[in-house]
Amino acid sequence: MTPPMDPGEMLKRLLYRDALMLIIDKPAGLPVHAGPVGGPNLEQNLDALRFGLPHAPGLAHRLDRDTSGCLVLGRQRKGLSRLGKLFQEGLVEKTYWAITTGCPSEAEGRIELPLRKITQRSGWKMVADPAGQSAVTDYRVLGTGDGPSGEKLAWIECKPRTGRTHQIRVHLAALGAPILGDRQYGGRSEQPLHLLARAVVVPLYPKKPAIAAEAPVPAHMRAALTRCGWRD
Repeated sequence: MTPPMDPGEMLKRLLYRDALMLIIDKPAGLPVHAGPVGGPNLEQNLDALRFGLPHAPGLAHRLDRDTSGCLVLGRQRKGLSRLGKLFQEGLVEKTYWAITTGCPSEAEGRIELPLRKITQRSGWKMVADPAGQSAVTDYRVLGTGDGPSGEKLAWIECKPRTGRTHQIRVHLAALGAPILGDRQYGGRSEQPLHLLARAVVVPLYPKKPAIAAEAPVPAHMRAALTRCGWRD
């Protein structure tokens, strides 16, 4: 379990700041909130990002515990309200990078696969179900390569058009290209999840250009990305 970050580490992860919004680079392995089991979480660390305001910023959306990258925070009630509406209306553009085991048959396309949450004795998961909630992801293969054991790897850019839980993970697995390190949807693996919220574009101010931020590639994804043609 990843321990809480100290204030200095939080400040190093700041990607953008203005009066209403912050964007930070969330580390992999740390949940954004405590959840039912408690334990270390990102919200415990947000007081370091008050920058003189009376309250810590709040989460404008969520990222999975094992996903790293761009996370948007609202600095006050006005900011959180405006951001919440933008996310709800699908006006925030999110770009993810994933390393998958296996490659889709088409180099780019759109996945339209409704999702439904099921709960089992072992826990819960998302499954494809025509009666589930609409879920749409656009994807593009940016590169391919061979893993250390000769397995086929693909570097895939995903742009989710809806915001369902585990959407990208389930959609890529349905293409026959589960994310490397995804033990829930991709089989057993000793690797950490290779999924990065690479970039976000937020049209926060109607009369100004949209705000864009990009997260750096985390250390655990660099080797696999390099095998697929990425260069720092």
